[in-house]
Amino acid sequence: MSDMQSAARTFFTSRTFAVAGASSDPSKFGHKIFAWYLAHDLHAVPVNPTCSSITVRRKEFDTVASPSKLKDPQNTGLSVITPPPITAQLLREAKQAGIKAVWLQPGSFTDRELDYAIKEFPGAAVGGYAKGTVGGEGWCVLVDGDTAMSAAAKEQSREEKL
Repeated sequence: MSDMQSAARTFFTSRTFAVAGASSDPSKFGHKIFAWYLAHDLHAVPVNPTCSSITVRRKEFDTVASPSKLKDPQNTGLSVITPPPITAQLLREAKQAGIKAVWLQPGSFTDRELDYAIKEFPGAAVGGYAKGTVGGEGWCVLVDGDTAMSAAAKEQSREEKL
């Protein structure tokens, strides 16, 4: 198993998933990724400082303005779908808030943001083109999420049996 596969598995041990860049616009990946969490019955919180709520699947969800405003950041995985300069700020805020795991979606980072995430969220930063992704764009929740979530569930099940 690659380091990134292990990080993706760790990411899915979070109780809550925050989506930075969540949007009401169905053509945007922030919308698609937030909807993916909902479709998988995962507790998801939209992070968007420019609006107080978003609508996904005909339901309205209140947003939080930043990772520091999350109710339980220590048990929240942060999916990031923002331009690299915003991603850099989000990662610093996430680290300060106590978030333990991040998933940087394709297009949300440069090498600088990915290197920072790997250093500051050891063993729990997902992104880039490292071994294990099945997508041509790099590690993506929409492409790799099901496999990572299944691996996390198997790991939890194994630990519960011990």
